[in-house]
Amino acid sequence: MLFMKGKPEEPKCGFSRKVVEILKEEKVDFGSFDILTDAEVRQGLKVYSNWSSYPQLYIKGELIGGSDIVLEMQKSGELSVIIQKETLEDRLKRLVSSSPVMLFMKGNPDAPKCGFSSKVVNALKEEGVTFGSFDILSDEEVRQGLKAFSNWPTFPQLYYKGELVGGCDIVLELRTDGALKSTLSE
Repeated sequence: MLFMKGKPEEPKCGFSRKVVEILKEEKVDFGSFDILTDAEVRQGLKVYSNWSSYPQLYIKGELIGGSDIVLEMQKSGELSVIIQKETLEDRLKRLVSSSPVMLFMKGNPDAPKCGFSSKVVNALKEEGVTFGSFDILSDEEVRQGLKAFSNWPTFPQLYYKGELVGGCDIVLELRTDGALKSTLSE
């Protein structure tokens, strides 16, 4: 997971751009979060990681470092070794835990690509819930693997602290019952 300025397709600083380039050279599938979109996450992650700058690269939930460290690890070959050890199950565990509230959806929160994903995004936003997301249309391995991993055949899938909450119907039911926000902040 890369916490960066901007998005991989449009980095907003040279250091973020460099880490994205390295990850692409290494053929790494990675999630990202634009820290410019959420000041609370931007400041909180600095405290959490005890790392004051961005980008920040995490592998298996552990901070690897910023652009200088990632560049050095690539040059030494250490980055390839760390990346290659990850199985699909490890990757899925990492992805579902990459944010306390994590939504696997079609599209992204700004442009959902199905009505069910749109409904869940709207419910979360209306409740003021901060969440990470992953576009399952961007990665067929994750899309298929997550169905088996969660034993849930459809998308979207919402996770809280690495545990499946459910899909659209369950999220909407929790919201109707007034329990969505409390369920995602226990």
